[in-house]
Amino acid sequence: MGRETSDDAGVYRLSAEVALVQTVDFITPVVNDPYDFGRIAAANALSDVYAMGGRPLTAMNIVCFPVKDMDKEVLREILRGGLAKVHEAGAALVGGHSVEDPEIKYGLSVTGVVHPDRVFTNAGARPGDAFILTKPLGTGILATAIKAGLVSDEVQRRAIEAMAMLNKKAAEIMVSYPVNSCTDITGFGLLGHALEVATASKVAITLYAERVPLLPEVLDFVRMGLLPAGSFANRNFCTGRLRQAGSIDPMLLDILADAQTSGGLLISLPEKSARDLTDDLRAHGVPCAAVIGRAGAPSDTGMIEIA
Repeated sequence: MGRETSDDAGVYRLSAEVALVQTVDFITPVVNDPYDFGRIAAANALSDVYAMGGRPLTAMNIVCFPVKDMDKEVLREILRGGLAKVHEAGAALVGGHSVEDPEIKYGLSVTGVVHPDRVFTNAGARPGDAFILTKPLGTGILATAIKAGLVSDEVQRRAIEAMAMLNKKAAEIMVSYPVNSCTDITGFGLLGHALEVATASKVAITLYAERVPLLPEVLDFVRMGLLPAGSFANRNFCTGRLRQAGSIDPMLLDILADAQTSGGLLISLPEKSARDLTDDLRAHGVPCAAVIGRAGAPSDTGMIEIA
């Protein structure tokens, strides 16, 4: 499995029982604290393995850093934060590569394993499936507000912890359910990644805007116009295959297109199992898990309806 359906990671079968899951991801800083940035960047990279139903085994650092212009203690804290998440994932850090660069960048190349018959892709959603989202939206908007110094310490803390939270628990729980598709919500926003699922699965997907969990104060910052540039690009990209059922708050649409960092998993499974999975997730450390959509009729091109 490669890039044909825009899946989150590549999968290479080694035997009838084992396949490798491979991914790479790095980002520029989204928060001010270097340790927190390291945690978030690592969680973001590890997420792609979880989205495929895999278990991370090894990770390698990818670092760009202005070593002549910035204290090396900053670099040390970034790497320390990343290592903490690698260890939390149960994986081993086995090396990495660094280059001198005027702009800080950090992430991981991650290798995991999965049973070849239990790989989750974004191409398996079926008509009648319910869609569950495991983390609240709004990290792109809040990161913009954080850089502007407009976010309270409490709201900033909640945003950081949401981004630094591994999708490990959600992935471990979902493998016990009849999951048909899975992806994680990152730079293309909920709309963009849902459209990838709709396109690859050839179904129409309805998203219930009012049911989507949001981080605190996100709507307030949208009203102030604090939208990252990526959100506009996401909205424009989806416009041709996006329709609204009734009157939808345009600010909610902006949030659905918000470019996320280390967002949650978007899981589809038969509707009869959705409530049980949601309750199981909430009971085991994924408190914001919610049913937010449904797969409708087959569609050759894939469509998103906002209700």
